[in-house]
Order: sequence, then C-alpha cells, then structure tokens
Amino acid sequence: MTADIQHAPATRSYRDYAQPAWRRLLFTREAAIIALLAIVYVVAAVSVRNFAAPITITYLLLDVATILLIALPMTLIIITGEIDLSVASVVGLSSVTLGTLHQAGMPIEAAGAVAILVGAVAGAVNGFFITVVGLPSLAVTIGTLALFRGLAVGLLGTTAVTDFTEFWTDLAKSKIPGTPIPSVMVLFVVLAIVFAVLLHLTPFGRGVYAIGLASEAARFSGVRVERTKFILFVLSGAVSALAGIYYTLRFGSARGDNATGLELSVIAAVLLGGVSIFGGRGNILGVIAGVLLIGILGSALRLANVTSDVINIITGALLVASVVSTSVLAWIHRKRIGAGIKKGPPAPAQD
Repeated sequence: MTADIQHAPATRSYRDYAQPAWRRLLFTREAAIIALLAIVYVVAAVSVRNFAAPITITYLLLDVATILLIALPMTLIIITGEIDLSVASVVGLSSVTLGTLHQAGMPIEAAGAVAILVGAVAGAVNGFFITVVGLPSLAVTIGTLALFRGLAVGLLGTTAVTDFTEFWTDLAKSKIPGTPIPSVMVLFVVLAIVFAVLLHLTPFGRGVYAIGLASEAARFSGVRVERTKFILFVLSGAVSALAGIYYTLRFGSARGDNATGLELSVIAAVLLGGVSIFGGRGNILGVIAGVLLIGILGSALRLANVTSDVINIITGALLVASVVSTSVLAWIHRKRIGAGIKKGPPAPAQD
C-alpha cells in the first residue's frame, strides 16, 4: 500500500478559466497599451511632418533607452508592492563615478565596472533598510534619492567631466549598421530577455508575484520575501548605474545633476504599462510598450511644436487615466460577480 501511495501521481490544481485563451491574451491592459502604441505611431507618422523619418526613430530610441533600462528592475520592484525613487540619483552618482575615475587616469572599462559596483552598493543600502530594518521603501528611497544626489553633486560640484574617449562616446550614439536603430538597443534587448525569463519563467518570478499579492501568505508558502526584495533593489541599483554610464557617454558629460527627475518618467511608464501600484500584477512586455508610448507621444508633440508643459499635462492625464481605469474595471468585475451570486445557479431542467 505504501508503494502505491509513493507511485501515485501528484494531484495538481488548475485554475478554471471561464474564457478562452485568445480572449485572456487580447483583453488585457498590456494588449490595450500595445494597441494604443500602434495607433499613436500610425497617427503620428501620417499627421506629423518628419516623424516617420529614420533620424527621428534613432533619436527617439536614444532618448528612451535610459528609461527602458531602468524600467526593467523597477517593474519587478513595483510588482512586489515596493518602489525605488532613488534610481535617477544612482544614475547621477554612477555618472560622476565614471567621470572622476576616468579623469584620474583609469580606463573607461575599469571605471565603468566600479560605477556599476557603486550602483549595486547603493541598491544594497536601500535593500538593507527596507528588508532588514523594516522601513517602508517610499520613505527609504526618498531619503537615498537626496543622499545619492548629494554625494554626486558633492564630488564634482558645478563642474563637468567631458574628456571621454571618442571611441566610447561614438559607440553610445552609434546605430546598428544598415538600420536607424541605436546599438544600445542590443544591450536593452538582452537585458529585457533576462528580466522577462526571470519574472515569467522561474520560481523567483513566481515568488515576486506572490509577494505582491500577499506578502505573509508568500512567506508561509516558502518564498524568502526579504531576500527576494533585497536582490531586486541591488539589481535596480546596478542597472541604474549601467544606464548612467550610457547616459554619460551619450551626452559626453559627467555631471552630478545628470538625469534629475528621471525617476518620475520611469515610474509613469511602468504604471502606464499595466503594472499595478498595489503589487501582484504586470509584465515586461506591457512596460516596454508603456515606455515607447510615452516616448512616441513626446517626440510627436515636440515635432508638432507643442510646448513641454502641454506634453507633461498630456502624459500626466494618460497616467492618471491608466491608474483609474484599473480600479474602475476591478469594480465592474466585482459587480458582475456579485450579480451572478445573487442570481444564483440556473434551475435544473425538468422532464
């Protein structure tokens, strides 16, 4: 009897989906953002002069590359229900680290490695206070936002380092041969695949979703909540530092105030891409679409001579609408379920 029990197939429970797979894939927030992205691009290409030109595509992707890179770890952090407001300050700190070390005679390769290490340490500082001390991530990263920015400005003051090797500055602005696509997109695609696999195809990623849905339940089910969050904040710091290196080389200038305010653009793009601010929901593809949507809107409106203030208003309204729509749809869904329960099951057929 014991042998029969040992060899008996394990019982698995599957979610009873009420809708077919194609409907679950198409009728999602992410699919809506991707469809909106396609519509906005087509309308801009038709109605805005020079928008469809290859050079516009090149500069559009160069402009959003920093946001795309930082948005990858930020997606996982927000899915756990946390947030990192210090990412732009880490960009500035890594920029200053790269500039000062290179100015002191260190090769860019070595200076870049040190800058990434500095970013990882900055992320570890956030992770320590959040996971070990138990402080809320909002309060911690507001504090480190000021701390890291202060360190960056303190190291260089109002000066800037601009004497970077021409090979690296040209590489940061280069394009894939025969295309208008910047070479930095190769780096982004590689990292996007890594983060997508990590989030969607590994036990670590399932733990990330579980933490966002119910942290205590995830802990009781075996997920190492504190360790997972700590790793995510270290990744956020390291990737933000990598983005800072690209930012510095692209503009050829290391300054303490580089990327000031960029954290708001990153968070806006992540939320617009379908990630719930309350945690437990979102995916990488939707976030990429959200970043590109904001970038295309901004580029098209600037070409149409719309002022930056109006662009900010439109972007903010779009973000508010995306957040509100989630709550409205959830409310409608609860009402439908409640109506179904009140109605009760259908009466059995009688002969």
